Amino acid sequence: MESDSFEPSSERGPRALERVRLAALHSFRSACARVSLRGASLVPLRATHQLAGWLARPLIQIPGRARDSMLTNLALCFPELDEAARAELARESLAEALRAMLELGPLWCWGRERVLSLVQEVVGEDRLEAALAARRGVVFLGPHLGSWELAGLYVSARLSITSLYRPPRVRKLEGLYRHARERFGARLVPADAGGVRELYRALQRGEAIGVLPDQAPGRHGGIFAPFFGLMAKTSTLAARLITSTGAVPLFGWAERLERGSGFRLHFFEPELGPSGGQDDVERVTCALNSELERLIRRRPQQYLWSYQRFKQRPEGEPNPYRRDRARAAGSAQPTHATSSEAP
Repeated sequence: MESDSFEPSSERGPRALERVRLAALHSFRSACARVSLRGASLVPLRATHQLAGWLARPLIQIPGRARDSMLTNLALCFPELDEAARAELARESLAEALRAMLELGPLWCWGRERVLSLVQEVVGEDRLEAALAARRGVVFLGPHLGSWELAGLYVSARLSITSLYRPPRVRKLEGLYRHARERFGARLVPADAGGVRELYRALQRGEAIGVLPDQAPGRHGGIFAPFFGLMAKTSTLAARLITSTGAVPLFGWAERLERGSGFRLHFFEPELGPSGGQDDVERVTCALNSELERLIRRRPQQYLWSYQRFKQRPEGEPNPYRRDRARAAGSAQPTHATSSEAP
């Protein structure tokens, strides 16, 4: 009897060749990534940061998805800046994004003591200690600001922390990514329902969990909440974890210091207001966006502006990152939030 899944050999051949091609491509990309990381780890951090500044000047002139998304975001979020000021902020932001990429070599390849020695100052360490001493669990909020990789490594070296994890597209790099991020003591769990349950269990044990507060959820998740005066699709996971467990919320980020001289760690507890209402999750989600915006405005050039944060729009609004709209960023902007506007 013939199987329903029988495929003619003429169809199996191309599919087999495609699998072989993809496997070869992933192996090549994996090898290139490993060599690049190892090579970058041999270069002093000061030289790496200086190189990123030099590269940003010509690269900001070259069109591309990341650059165009950055320019669109800056036009949407800083309409008060004139064209020259926004162009300078874009160049500085690209330089910081390149630094974030190039410093992966040192951060992922150097030993524990050498990595931690890059931290020149810790602001708000008493708040971190107090949050841990409360034994209510800590929701560590690490935005894409400054060196988020260093912030994660520093926290995992100090305390037990569990974070959600999505495997890279090149699966051959998964082992490298996990080792780099877990080697100081962090625990990564899949970004699925089982992983979320692990976050709740960690908080019940009085431990810390890590959450990205600025990563857009899937199409059918989250809510629209104000962010830089715009309505942005925002995950409610952090708010749900905080309101349902009574855990202490704590923002943490690593500020990149000038001339590659190291990093300054910042920890602070956001102002979320009183709890207990039926709309707590929505209210806390909006409050977290507000606190994150305030934080980003202190060092806007160190935020990851290439991320398409406003891609998902309320019904009827266009995607601002479409190429025909990105070229005229700011001329047709998404809805701006007001104090009376419901998310």
